[in-house]
Amino acid sequence: MPGTARRPLLAGNWKMNPLSAAEAIDLARAVTPAVRQHASVLDVALFPPFPWLRPVWDAVQGTEVELGGQDCFWERAGAFTGEVSAAMLAGWCRWVIVGHSERRALGETDEDVARKAAAALEAGLRVIVCVGESEAQFVAGQTAEVVRRQVAEALKPLAASSSERLVVAYEPIWAIGTGRNADPSHADGTMGVIRQFLGQAFDAGGDAIRVLYGGSVNAANVASYVELDGCDGSLVGGASLKAEEFSRMIAAVAAVSWSPAA
Repeated sequence: MPGTARRPLLAGNWKMNPLSAAEAIDLARAVTPAVRQHASVLDVALFPPFPWLRPVWDAVQGTEVELGGQDCFWERAGAFTGEVSAAMLAGWCRWVIVGHSERRALGETDEDVARKAAAALEAGLRVIVCVGESEAQFVAGQTAEVVRRQVAEALKPLAASSSERLVVAYEPIWAIGTGRNADPSHADGTMGVIRQFLGQAFDAGGDAIRVLYGGSVNAANVASYVELDGCDGSLVGGASLKAEEFSRMIAAVAAVSWSPAA
C-alpha cells in the first residue's frame, strides 16, 4: 500500500451472524467511533446478513460507515424465489461481495460470479470479487494459475470504465476461518499476479483497482498485509464480529504509512 494513491478499504463480512437485529445494531454502532476517527485515511464497509440491512442502515446513517450485501443475483427481478437482485441492494447498499469461496462451495461457478459482478456494476454498486485457491491447489503449486483464471473469468464481461468501482479480494480457501493466515510473502506474490492481470485487462485503469487480502486476518496480523505495496486493505470475517478487535484493525490499517501524494 505505501507509495500508491489507492485508498485503503477494510470490509467486515459478518456472514450468517449475528442472530438478532439488536445485536447487529449494537455491533455497527460499536465500531462507528473508530471509523469516524480514521475516516480521512481509509474506507470501512460492513456486510450484514440480508435481514439486518435495514436496521444496520438506520444505525449508521450520518456516519462514515458504508454498507454492503454479501451476495446478489444477476437478474433485476422475476420468478427467482429466495434471490436478492443487485438492483434491490442498490437502494440500501454501496457495496456487494460476489464469488466468496463459501458461495462457490455451494455450486457457484466462475460464470455466475461474472454475471453477478456485471449486474452489480450496472446497478451502480461497488463490487468485491473474491478469488482464492483450495489447500490442494496451494500444495500443488497451482495458486497463480487458479487465481488468474478466476479473475479473468469474473472480469471478462466488464468494461474498463468500471475499474473505479471494482475491488478484488484474494482469500485462500485454506485460510478462511481456520486461523491459518497466509504468509505475507505468499499473499504478496499472489496479489502481484492479480495486479499483473488487471494491468493487462484494464490498461491504466487497472492500477486504480484495489486488491485486498482475506483469510484469518486480525488486529495482530493485518498490518503485515496492508504494508505490502500491492495490498490495499482486507476482507475480514470472524474478527469483524468483535467490535473491539475490528476497531483495533481499523486503527492498524490507518497507522500504516499511506499518502495519496506519494
